[in-house]
Amino acid sequence: MSGHLKAFIAILVVGSIAILGAKFVLPFLGDKLQRSTSDAAATHGVLRIGMDNWIGYFPLCSPEMTRRLRDAGYALRCEDDQADYARRFKRLKAGDIDFAVGTVDSYVLNGASEDYPGVVIAVIDESKGGDAIVARQDEIDNLSTLKDRQGVHVAFTPDSPSEYLLKSISTHFDLPIFRQKNDSWREESNGSSEALEKLLNNEVAVAVLWEPDVSKALAEPGIIKLIGTEDTDKLIVDILVVGRYFSQEHPQAVATLLHEYFETLRYYHDHPRQLRGDVVDVTGLDVNQVEAMLQGVEWATLNENGVGWYGITPSGQRGEEGLVDTITAAVNVLLANKDFDINPLPDQDPYRLTNRQFVADLYANYATNASVATSALATPFQPLDDQGWQALKEVGTLKVEPVSFRRSSGILDYEGKLILDDVAESLQRYPNFRIIIKGHTALSGDRQANLMLSAERAEAVARYLLVTYGMDDNRIRALGYGSSRPLQRLPGESDRSYAYRLPRVEITLATEAY
Repeated sequence: MSGHLKAFIAILVVGSIAILGAKFVLPFLGDKLQRSTSDAAATHGVLRIGMDNWIGYFPLCSPEMTRRLRDAGYALRCEDDQADYARRFKRLKAGDIDFAVGTVDSYVLNGASEDYPGVVIAVIDESKGGDAIVARQDEIDNLSTLKDRQGVHVAFTPDSPSEYLLKSISTHFDLPIFRQKNDSWREESNGSSEALEKLLNNEVAVAVLWEPDVSKALAEPGIIKLIGTEDTDKLIVDILVVGRYFSQEHPQAVATLLHEYFETLRYYHDHPRQLRGDVVDVTGLDVNQVEAMLQGVEWATLNENGVGWYGITPSGQRGEEGLVDTITAAVNVLLANKDFDINPLPDQDPYRLTNRQFVADLYANYATNASVATSALATPFQPLDDQGWQALKEVGTLKVEPVSFRRSSGILDYEGKLILDDVAESLQRYPNFRIIIKGHTALSGDRQANLMLSAERAEAVARYLLVTYGMDDNRIRALGYGSSRPLQRLPGESDRSYAYRLPRVEITLATEAY
């Protein structure tokens, strides 16, 4: 090779490197200059979340959350992929996004092909009326009708919580129509609104919808609800997943995002008008539609994540591991519906999909901040027999906001747990008194059923205080009175107001020191 040719090749290589450098390095330097000379200089980076427009995700990507993260040094970028779960988890694996949200079942189903690229670091919410199966009453009046009916057409959105609701109901109520080899019953829709349109146009007898379309459907004559998620527990559960590599390389960013998220959730709870206003502004929906959507979701607080989903409590007692139970249940439903031939989880172990440490660390800070309250609430008491409890003298009944439960059940809802957290704060001031929890119901309904419901609700309140705050079980007694001890009417009180006050849980302090 001649010297001239070698020189030409060298010049060509150097030139190519220079061109590539100009293409890639200069934009980088320009970006660095732009960042360093602006208010973004203090930003640690951008946190990217793959999501869709389900109302449960709103606090995570809300203006309030964006502001809080910005103050903490991070920019937030929520990328709406129109509920394309398969693509979402592919992007998580590729590192195109750092976090992904979705239902437990969607991650179990779509994460398998990507070798489950992330771990669940928090439960976001649970659908409580946000999803439902509705039908034309003149054709289908209950779920059992679907067992033997042929030629029924069902409109639903594939690869969505709607389809998983169908799969779950098919499995739990043994409805073989939804497991038929042929797809004669399927009327796939591009979203809930299209499914509703098919129902109203009499193209189908059944539709699976989400809010606000559920409310729109039920406003039409002849349309009934067969079942809604307000009547289910831990069925459609939304989770926050972080990429495995990102969680290892940027644990502080993960911890910051979680901290600011739970602070945002608390802020919106304390400022419900702000929440509704922000949703209206961001979505462009009217107030009634927004209200229907908000009524269908139950957010999981930090406290609920710790106690109910990850089994962590400040008292050190073991709570419920609802997340692992939900993952296991989702696997069973997907297996029953032939989405998998065998359990797809790595080593068939649901714990391979979860990471409780981030919530545990946040919860440890919560426990430290509440250490005085927790220690006061954990005061030991001597056991009492029935006669001993009956001999106690009541000191008085605490002023408590109405403790709320899921409809017609003894299961505390989101609001009820927050109210009990406030109750615990009050109880720490009175460490020497025993606690009698009294459940009451309305006057209407079956007397025995009311008695059982009131007892279940009193027990639920007692259990929450025992598990969450480490209270001595010798200190608490739960009693159900049903409708046998109604309140006195207030002067001029309307029937409606009176009926509203009757279902209640009273927390009474009692003592032997008289």
